[in-house]
Amino acid sequence: MAKQNFKEVQQQARQILTALSDGRYAPLYLLMGEEGFYTDKIANFIATHALNEMEREFNQTIVYGKDTDGGAVVNLCRRYPMMSQRQVVIVREAQALRNFDALGHYAAAPLSSTVLVLCYKGKSLDKRSAVYKQLSGCKGAVVLESTAPRDYEMDGWIRDLFASRGCKIEPKAVQMIADHLGTELQKIDNEVEKLFTRLPEGTREITATHIEQNIGISKDFNNFELTHALSERNMARALTIAEHFAADPKGNPLPVTLATLFNHFQRIVTLGIAKWENQRQGRPAMNGLSEVEIARLLKLPAPFFAREYITASANYPNTKVFTILGWLREYDMKSKGMNGGSADPGELLRELILRIATI
Repeated sequence: MAKQNFKEVQQQARQILTALSDGRYAPLYLLMGEEGFYTDKIANFIATHALNEMEREFNQTIVYGKDTDGGAVVNLCRRYPMMSQRQVVIVREAQALRNFDALGHYAAAPLSSTVLVLCYKGKSLDKRSAVYKQLSGCKGAVVLESTAPRDYEMDGWIRDLFASRGCKIEPKAVQMIADHLGTELQKIDNEVEKLFTRLPEGTREITATHIEQNIGISKDFNNFELTHALSERNMARALTIAEHFAADPKGNPLPVTLATLFNHFQRIVTLGIAKWENQRQGRPAMNGLSEVEIARLLKLPAPFFAREYITASANYPNTKVFTILGWLREYDMKSKGMNGGSADPGELLRELILRIATI
């Protein structure tokens, strides 16, 4: 079975959670992969909803892989529930479980009254291994392999997260969260959870101001505003933002800013190549490149953002962008202590912006 992409993982996770909400429980859940958000979400749902409070006292067992072994887990699974139709056994950090192969033998004849949840985080079982084939081949087993999202997939995921709570979110607010919190799904989910405890009842659309006031991301001084200023070659504004970052390096880590800038200028290159291809074939540079097409080409969250890249592409020919990308790699190395001298993160960012200003 080929590894699923992040969108497919989302879809499968939603299907699993829907089945659980309907009271349909599988005998075995193998939740694995490099991204642990959905592993925890599904395991926590089962831990909270599979049994009522009284049943949990006698029929729910949560163990950690480093503290037990496969044989002991099998013995737990072989027990019958007390005054309940099922029992739940959850193995967290299952990747550290000793004698893991013992679970494969259990999967050949699982107890129908047991729900076994294996949280195999940070990596995946070898699909060629006998134990994987035994676990995945268990009748009714659910296997979810979570892959980490790419940067460009976060905008849609964040919008979906708010939609699941019955709220819209404006594009700038989405970008603020994505730029500040990156691809840390659990961290974003935690911040959104806190946000909704602070919002007035009945709020149906989240704005950049909501994010600034409740999550602590400035709507005026953030990576999104920095890339926008650079796109317009508004270097005074870019330097003002850099000064704000320098005053709070912990809240605005330079490696995150550099990664955002690198992705931004890569998109400018991509649009520049599309324009060059049009010209090479004797067509106008922007032929067929509507805002919708540019958004699709650059994997932007909405066509609205294409306008910025049209401006940026005019201000930065690809020959210049290639130079800037080289500088970004250079400053990334400096930010990690290589050939950076005594300059602090704020000084490095100011220096980089001044170099971009003169190109």
